[in-house]
Amino acid sequence: MEDQQGQAGDIHVVNIPPPLAQDLSEQLAKDQSLEAQLGGGSPSCPIIIAEVRPLTRNVDEAMYNPHHVSIGPYHLLNNPDLARSADKRKGLQQVLSATASGSTALGVYVDEVERIEGDARNCYDHSFHKITSRDFVCMLLLDGCYLLAKFGNISGGGRRSHAHLQGGVPSVAPGDRLETVAVVRDVLYLAENQIPFLVLDKILQVTVSDPGACAAEMIMGYVQELLKRQQYSVATLVSPRPGNLLHLLHMHFEPTNPPSSVSDDTTGDDASGGKKKKLGRWRTATEYYFVGVTFKRRSLDAGGKVVVRSILDVNLDSGTLEIPALIIDAETWRLLHNLMALEQRNPAAAGSHVTAYCVFMSQLACTAADVDLLSSKGIIAHGLGNNGEVAHRFADLCKGIMFTLDDPRGNYLRGMCWALEERFQSRFRRWTAWLVRKYFDNPWLFIGLVAAAVGLACTVVQAVYAVLSYK
Repeated sequence: MEDQQGQAGDIHVVNIPPPLAQDLSEQLAKDQSLEAQLGGGSPSCPIIIAEVRPLTRNVDEAMYNPHHVSIGPYHLLNNPDLARSADKRKGLQQVLSATASGSTALGVYVDEVERIEGDARNCYDHSFHKITSRDFVCMLLLDGCYLLAKFGNISGGGRRSHAHLQGGVPSVAPGDRLETVAVVRDVLYLAENQIPFLVLDKILQVTVSDPGACAAEMIMGYVQELLKRQQYSVATLVSPRPGNLLHLLHMHFEPTNPPSSVSDDTTGDDASGGKKKKLGRWRTATEYYFVGVTFKRRSLDAGGKVVVRSILDVNLDSGTLEIPALIIDAETWRLLHNLMALEQRNPAAAGSHVTAYCVFMSQLACTAADVDLLSSKGIIAHGLGNNGEVAHRFADLCKGIMFTLDDPRGNYLRGMCWALEERFQSRFRRWTAWLVRKYFDNPWLFIGLVAAAVGLACTVVQAVYAVLSYK
């Protein structure tokens, strides 16, 4: 700092040392680069693999942690027991034995993975300075070979056989089935337990001697069979380019038949001339039922006249809320939680369709009575202890999630929500629905009501004739 004396008074000049300015400039450049990545990634890395935010993770940490095998760097240091090094070396050996020429040296794989190490590191939200380049490349190579061996079913010449697909799981001995389920859970469903697909592509390209080989096309058949068996989706992708395995699953959850009959123009004035209120939340299933909304199960069908490809294809048709069946098992919650975590960290690239659906279901079925109603309609099927347990799971599904219900760009169900809210606020519909449920659902009450009405009519007619005869 220097002080200079001038005619107008004292002038204080502060000189910031050049190294500090340079450091700040570099930090700003890094921040802009990270912001660009989180906004949608790059062509080689469309999805950023990031840690689940603490506010979300703290609700149920078990939903996001691997229990059988760790993939990628996030759990490499924290859970060394999950490395499964022996299994991964077997996967490496299987890949080496499946090379197109049969003589590709291990050093070639190492060299090729080393060339993409920088791109692979950029696919993570973390720098991982504690992991050396040697260890990082070794991790990518072993994990990539393990995934290709497990789900790509690499055989002679790098080809994939469809014979191993039996209802969405590989053909394995009964004693290995629990391990297979654990691998599927940890490798396909967890947002943090991932490596970028560009690593799998590079390993596959070296194996089959084809620079255009795509690992996603090798694994896509397995994923489609898995989701079809669980009745989550029957979508068929054409030439997918996912960022990682969870993103490949996420690409099958795209609403294909949003409610076209419901206007989404809800930003203007209402019928009374006032500004429309913002949406607060969905009502529960029993509340909608109270105002005359009926519920109907939709069947997944990608080839019919009405395309219903995934559980996200919810529709409202003249007061009937049509919802695809959700079959709940032990892993349903884990899959939904991690799909939302993927969207939360990649809003531009992944969108928020799954989050919108989860918010819808979490508020629609948040009490035991709601689950009981939806179960009676075939919309919810579960093997858990009771409906109260399922309702509790739904109520906690979106805790810690950032989502704006009234955002037309992020909530594909917004128009339908407005239509249901207008129905809920209608007093005429409430009274009509109350009369229908009270007197028309029970045939004996209906018969009694008709008899009372006939008796009342006869009494009035008799009174009129009595007055006329008197006069």
